[in-house]
Amino acid sequence: MTILNSFDNYLRLWSIVLMSFRIKSPAEQVAAHLEAEILSGRWQETMPGVIRLSSEIGVNRTTIQAGLRLLEARGLLQPGGEKKRRRIVLPTSNDMRRMLLDNGSARRLRVKIMTFSKGDEISRDALHLVQHLHMTRHDPEFASRSLWSLGMDVRRVARFVGKNPADAWVVIAGSREILEWFADQPTPCFGLLGGFRGVNLAGAKPDKIPAQRKALQRLVALGHRRIVKVVMNDRIYPELGKAEQTFLDDLKSLGIPTSEYNLPAWGEHPAMFYKRLDSLFRHTPPTAVFLDAVSLFYAARDHLALQGIVAPRDVSLICDDPDSSFEWMEPSVAHIHWSFQPIARRVAQWLENIASGKDDRRQTLLRAKFVDGGTIGPMAKS
Repeated sequence: MTILNSFDNYLRLWSIVLMSFRIKSPAEQVAAHLEAEILSGRWQETMPGVIRLSSEIGVNRTTIQAGLRLLEARGLLQPGGEKKRRRIVLPTSNDMRRMLLDNGSARRLRVKIMTFSKGDEISRDALHLVQHLHMTRHDPEFASRSLWSLGMDVRRVARFVGKNPADAWVVIAGSREILEWFADQPTPCFGLLGGFRGVNLAGAKPDKIPAQRKALQRLVALGHRRIVKVVMNDRIYPELGKAEQTFLDDLKSLGIPTSEYNLPAWGEHPAMFYKRLDSLFRHTPPTAVFLDAVSLFYAARDHLALQGIVAPRDVSLICDDPDSSFEWMEPSVAHIHWSFQPIARRVAQWLENIASGKDDRRQTLLRAKFVDGGTIGPMAKS
């Protein structure tokens, strides 16, 4: 064995050790274990399937799938297509050296990522974000509590942040009130999605207004008149957000009179969301509903189904965000689609600027499009 090969093996081993110190979530632990097995040469060319790995490691299939996606984002695996195994792509020696030896001029940051709800951390986009930040030398970690589990309450969020120090925070789908609190803190914060417009911090999210307009045109063409968008209180109080105002304006332009009925708000606590849904369908039930987060879409769909209200038979449902799980849904989910990759790159760029001592508060909007799906249909007959 040559000295160069010895050094390469040494770097590979240390890469595994370094990654293990940073890994916190179950999916990341699975990814680290599988990476070690791949680099040891246990598997050649292709990976075993999810069922076999789940049985062997003793971890549920969802977590295995999330770990494999993490390795895909890292470039160690390539998707093989439907019903085909993932292909193994071993890193070159130069790639390994660059990851381990490139110290750069900026310091490494401990980054806490606060998701909107429990389980969001194993989504494809969240894992892609974590891996992207790992590759830029930072130490990302999901917060142990989500905004939803903290009741979307600023005081509870403040107490939690105080007990969990970090060099930077990334807050996903935070309300305006919560992001305003983060903006007043000395620790830098990035608003990923959520109500950051007009708040003095960096952020990125898609511009959904044109896609929302196309969705409304589609619904009206199907005969819908009672169309609502369920939003959090901060989106309409003390004043309407831009997307909400445009929602009402577009309804009016389509010949539909508007009122508070079209923007039912809930009060930043999970129980209030369900209570608002119940009151909404009690007297003048809408025929089409927009939900502004994936977790809220699933919560609303399941809650309504328990009451015998099923999409698209009884109500049309549209999600304001995309999700990889939509590919598996039957019926398919009507939603507003946008790419997460530019957002992940923007977060990484922001962290590099922060680590270098720059005050980066730039806010970015990305294009989005409406994707028709099986959760919308003709207005149900009364």
